[in-house]
Amino acid sequence: MFKEWTQRVGSAVPRGFSRYYILQQLMEQPHTGKEIIDSASEASSGEWKPSPGLIYPLLGRLLDEGLIEESKNGKYQITDVGKTILTDLKNWKMNMQQQMSTMMRLMDMGKFMGMDILERVTILGNLLSSNASNMTNHEVEKYKKFLESELQKVSDMMKDDAKKAK
Repeated sequence: MFKEWTQRVGSAVPRGFSRYYILQQLMEQPHTGKEIIDSASEASSGEWKPSPGLIYPLLGRLLDEGLIEESKNGKYQITDVGKTILTDLKNWKMNMQQQMSTMMRLMDMGKFMGMDILERVTILGNLLSSNASNMTNHEVEKYKKFLESELQKVSDMMKDDAKKAK
């Protein structure tokens, strides 16, 4: 399935990942372009071998942006500006992961609360039904209108869900 997806999309590597990967590699130690290509291939067990046509122009852009610099021995190293950008990217990623985690917990809590409310309404409905014979006509009519209103809400919600599914 992964291979079919990469064939359809054209790459298993998300857009912008190569830039991040290069900065990350250069944060560890200086590399030549070839060493970056080889490390990517090795790290991915051969699944991703970026081409020189990707890496060298990207290195040029990173040089132009002042994120990396080339030493006399032909190796590239990350600059202080590049380190700041890399740190900012890591912080952004961490913040996004925390926000997604919070959203997932809220969704779980919402499901739990919804199930709890449904259970309470069911208990209340059973209690009212079992005491219907002791209710006045006015109380029975109020109860009936409430139940009809709630059934209409459920019916409307199901119709909306059906429309969204189309």
